[in-house]
Amino acid sequence: MRNYLEELENESIYILREVAAQFQKPVLLFSGGKDSITVARLAQKAFYPAKIPFVFMHIDTGHNFPETITFRDQLIKELGVELVVRYVQDSINSNKAQEETGKYASRNSLQTVTLLDAIEEFGFDACIGGARRDEEKSRAKERIFSVRDDFGQWDAKKQRPEMFTILNGKINFGENVRAFPISNWTEEDVWSYIKQENLALPSIYFAHERKLVKRDGAFLAHSEYLNLVDTDEIVNDVVRFRTVGDMTCTAALLSNAATIEEVMYENKASKSSERGARIDDKRSEAALEQRKKGGYF
Repeated sequence: MRNYLEELENESIYILREVAAQFQKPVLLFSGGKDSITVARLAQKAFYPAKIPFVFMHIDTGHNFPETITFRDQLIKELGVELVVRYVQDSINSNKAQEETGKYASRNSLQTVTLLDAIEEFGFDACIGGARRDEEKSRAKERIFSVRDDFGQWDAKKQRPEMFTILNGKINFGENVRAFPISNWTEEDVWSYIKQENLALPSIYFAHERKLVKRDGAFLAHSEYLNLVDTDEIVNDVVRFRTVGDMTCTAALLSNAATIEEVMYENKASKSSERGARIDDKRSEAALEQRKKGGYF
């Protein structure tokens, strides 16, 4: 009897093959985080022994963890795929996006402008990503093939039914689809798969000593990108990151978990969600959904 991970893997491989079959120019969005690493492995399996038939793309805010960017470049080289990188800084320089100011300034939402411009630049009609329904309530509303209009906008009320695993990729000119191969996976499933496949991860997912900024009870990685205020406290401690976003908006966990098994044990015992460490999601009750409606992934 096939185990649960094998069932999930088979479903994801089916989705990736449907993307390849139904769309003219798909792209795989790759950040170097654990979810996009998982999707990359699934793509390898879906098309083996051929090469992955997708270009990879990273929307680089310029405020990423250096460990993640180093890992990204190493894995891309190992996979032998093409990586397209587009920079939020270029959108700011061209006055298409405006840098935020103040204590909670972040470039996370500015990625939308750069992403939509890149989709138009290359003519991508499908963007594959590692979003999962269990991450956040707005993502739970997504279908596996999520249609965006010609402005890149998402309307939760216009989602297509996906009965009997039938995926409808038909789109009008100017529209595109966001495809989610691991939509039905949980955080625990991803970690279990990483363990099973012996996948390498950026070092920040495991316990390490780091200089931190303690702000409003949260621990942020100390960096030149943070706008420090008088109430911030500079500390050193042993932490790990449960999710990977910008250094300005991704909080660390005090942790000694140095192995996959220890991380999984801690995650299971935690009373907070994975995205509970994302400061940008706490700006309002519907922060992520509002960004998604504007074109955010």
